[in-house]
Amino acid sequence: MNTGTETKNEHVLIVGGSSGMGLALARILLSEGARVTIAGRSEARLEEARTNLSPITGRLQTEVADITQEEQVARLFERVGPLDHIVTTAADIEGAYQLLPSLDVAAAQRVVGSKFIGPLLLAKHGAPVLAPQGSITFTSGIAAYRPAAKGSVVAAINGALESLAYALAVELGPIRVNAVSPGWVDSPIWTHVAGDAKAATLEAMAKRLPVGRIGQPDDIASAIRFLMRNGFVTGTVLHVDGGHRLV
Repeated sequence: MNTGTETKNEHVLIVGGSSGMGLALARILLSEGARVTIAGRSEARLEEARTNLSPITGRLQTEVADITQEEQVARLFERVGPLDHIVTTAADIEGAYQLLPSLDVAAAQRVVGSKFIGPLLLAKHGAPVLAPQGSITFTSGIAAYRPAAKGSVVAAINGALESLAYALAVELGPIRVNAVSPGWVDSPIWTHVAGDAKAATLEAMAKRLPVGRIGQPDDIASAIRFLMRNGFVTGTVLHVDGGHRLV
């Protein structure tokens, strides 16, 4: 387990950290004294993240990069330099939640790119700059365990991503590779999934869950922080779903 001094010297890359779970993690780590680099495709969203994290942005760096493009990932790590941890929460799921007859293959390919190819490229190019005691954390999700109609693509990719974490934990050791699997979390992604029905959809799920509420970005951020800091955890999927797998 890291000490406070080690925490202050840490450099963490968060891909997808401009909103939701990634932004919550950035806030926690910056408040603890770590250096944080947030990477994403949109300069405007990265600027919004800087504004949201004010006044703790002194140790914050932002980088524009599309993790589905290998040359951009390689250049990202050239710019960022040595790291202690890599976290990705990125997911481009717009248009992916469709019944099979209506499935847009281009939308499916975007999910594959952002949630599987991207993490694979981050591991490929990021492992050489990671500290030996460092970690990589992927973000899968409850869809792998409780798939629903319209969610076949996301369910399949979440399952594949977890298998990738298992394999890379063996290949890249002593670097640790894990995945956090969130349940239903009140984050911007639900605007794409449920649209105007977001509030009602989340409320209905909250009534079903054993914990009686929907997750918040801080819930997932705290779980990722645990995976980063516990040096004896690798090849593990940490479920933070409010008991959703049980109901």
